[in-house]
Amino acid sequence: MTTQELIDQIKRKKSFLAIGLDVDLNKIPPHLLGTEDPIFEFNKAIIDATHHLCVAYKPNTAFYEAYGIKGWKALEKTIQYLNDKYPEIFTIADAKRGDIGNTSTMYAKAFFEDLAFDSVTVAPYMGKDSVEPFLAFKDKHTILLALTSNQGAFDFQTKTIEGKDVYKQVLETSKTWENSENLMYVVGATKAEYLTDIRRIVPESFLLVPGVGAQGGSLQEVCKYGLTANVGLLINSSRGIIYASTSTDFAEAAAEKAKVLQQEMEAILMAQ
Repeated sequence: MTTQELIDQIKRKKSFLAIGLDVDLNKIPPHLLGTEDPIFEFNKAIIDATHHLCVAYKPNTAFYEAYGIKGWKALEKTIQYLNDKYPEIFTIADAKRGDIGNTSTMYAKAFFEDLAFDSVTVAPYMGKDSVEPFLAFKDKHTILLALTSNQGAFDFQTKTIEGKDVYKQVLETSKTWENSENLMYVVGATKAEYLTDIRRIVPESFLLVPGVGAQGGSLQEVCKYGLTANVGLLINSSRGIIYASTSTDFAEAAAEKAKVLQQEMEAILMAQ
């Protein structure tokens, strides 16, 4: 999927919502546990109920890897279902990969070719040669961890080295890498006050923003400082949507929660 196709979908749906498919078998409705593939059945129901309200889905791969081959098969089925039935949806493999060049190439092949995701999250710590293998794939996007929403982000990301914050160095350096136009960045909603400085460095890049809702981030604050002419934001919500109910009405309840966020986003876009 090209960036323009993503922008077109955002304008059409009046939404820049990404829904995180972080499936925990201890939290899904009990009636699904007796099905052949509870994870896929849960995801399928959530997707069918919410696809018109969001522009992206973001499975965190840890929630699938934890269940071994069955979990990985459920992830494969989920992405195939999305690509076949809702090809306009932007798919994000939240895998946080990053390793030396030849290993990164294999990670990229796994997510971009085998599973056919549109994008994957990547850690920048190992530098240029660990990220460029992901960037080499045409019309695929690498979402670099820039400033995350967790408390531990302050351990390293905001430290100053030679007069500059580490996360700013990551942003600036990444712009010099080959095919950097395929980069997006993760910026936590709980770090909204940093967005002004971030936009000075990457004024048009898309930012994947977790942390709205359950983690306390404010949609209004993120949009105030991070919105661009082409929106430039993907706001992720996971637990607040997919676990809105643990009864048989779970998909409908998820749609109601997603609708609330979509309507807030529509109002923000109309006010631009």
